[in-house]
Amino acid sequence: MKKLFTAFLIFFMLINSSCKQKASKPQNQKIALHTEEVNTPFGNFEVKSPVFKNTPQFLITDFGAEKGDKIKTTEAIAAAIDSANAIGAGTVIVPQGEWLTGKIHFKSNVNLHLEEGARLLFSEDPQDYLPAVLSTWEGMECYNYSPLIYAYECENIAITGKGTLKAKMDTWEVWFARPSGHMQNLKRLYEMASKDVPVEKRQMVNDSANFRPQFIQFNRCKNVLLEGVSIKDSPFWVIHPYLSSDVTIRNVNVFAHGHNNDGVDPEMSQNVLIEDCVFDQGDDAIAVKAGRNQDAWRLNTPVKNVVIRNCLVKNGHQLLAIGSELSGGVENVFMENCEVEPNAKLNHLLFIKTNERRGGYVKNIYMENIKAGRIDKGVLGVETDVLYQWRDLVPTYERRLTQIEDVYMTNVTATNVDFVSRILGDAEMPIKNIELKNVKVDSIRDQELIHENVTGFSRNE
Repeated sequence: MKKLFTAFLIFFMLINSSCKQKASKPQNQKIALHTEEVNTPFGNFEVKSPVFKNTPQFLITDFGAEKGDKIKTTEAIAAAIDSANAIGAGTVIVPQGEWLTGKIHFKSNVNLHLEEGARLLFSEDPQDYLPAVLSTWEGMECYNYSPLIYAYECENIAITGKGTLKAKMDTWEVWFARPSGHMQNLKRLYEMASKDVPVEKRQMVNDSANFRPQFIQFNRCKNVLLEGVSIKDSPFWVIHPYLSSDVTIRNVNVFAHGHNNDGVDPEMSQNVLIEDCVFDQGDDAIAVKAGRNQDAWRLNTPVKNVVIRNCLVKNGHQLLAIGSELSGGVENVFMENCEVEPNAKLNHLLFIKTNERRGGYVKNIYMENIKAGRIDKGVLGVETDVLYQWRDLVPTYERRLTQIEDVYMTNVTATNVDFVSRILGDAEMPIKNIELKNVKVDSIRDQELIHENVTGFSRNE
């Protein structure tokens, strides 16, 4: 009996040791980082992105995902992300086929990879994006419906592959209309942000707010890669790096023609590289932002070192917009070698917009080697009194003007435009140092230069 007990004890210890080894071994998984050096007219900087090439794979069907079953697939994706994160690093695989899902919340050191022919179809039911998470609405922080894909305080994360992310639009299309309840809640949020009400008290999920969520939001993240995927339709802004650093968006194809469907909105983020992408938008293709008014002054974080290169825009309000949420400051933005399709619907190639409530600053903005066809307005637009519906909806609690200076456009061509440059500065703070070099258009419908309160403007052929 004693020998039997001893043998059993040894066997138990061996089994226990083996389990511990199997559990602990994967904990050694580490993420490698790729460093890209980016050269710009304002100096060079580095962008780091995670490399998942040799990490373990987690197939969502192994965790119970079933085509057509939203609940099982949502739970399976979450479980696969948990498992990949738990071992140190891993890749969650979405196989070929259409998979109906609710929200996806990231954890660090995880790559969500969509195989060719895979499509994640995101639910149109707002209840699937609860509980509310810390997010933003047009530059103001609040608790709102979760973005369809949400990463909060994550490091080393990626979305890759040749598959498609698509939003079902049934509910969001109804919310595009911004009914009266929405506008009243928008006013309420503005009042809370202006008076520095703690963000946790800014709860914006109720029966009438109808604040549509972003499709993808990287919120306070580091080392982010979005590569290869196609994104179709969106409730609100499509790709939103917010208070994040080292963000790479590469070979992404975006089609979204709903209300506020900007393609990419880098907001209060640093070291952002956007390259080789295609944008077909109902709003701005790329909109560089830095928060709104008192909320951004509180966060005190500029958007800085943003490079956009080798991109094609098929439609959009602007090729590149700066603002109007820019209160934290915008500096060091470089767009090069981008093209707008000849028949695109487009207002400006570069549009800088602000108002007397924003404060902040804009400096070191460069565009080089840009080609476009007909433009509804002009090559360059700068306006300092853009308030949209806010002019009469809410008061100006504190007046702060925006200093705009050092804007350079080189080797730009377009066919038919209203104007080449329309710059409407403020008399108290004129816009400074604007240089257009080798900017050529075939014909002008209105007036070549329309300028108010500008110093140091030059145009050289």
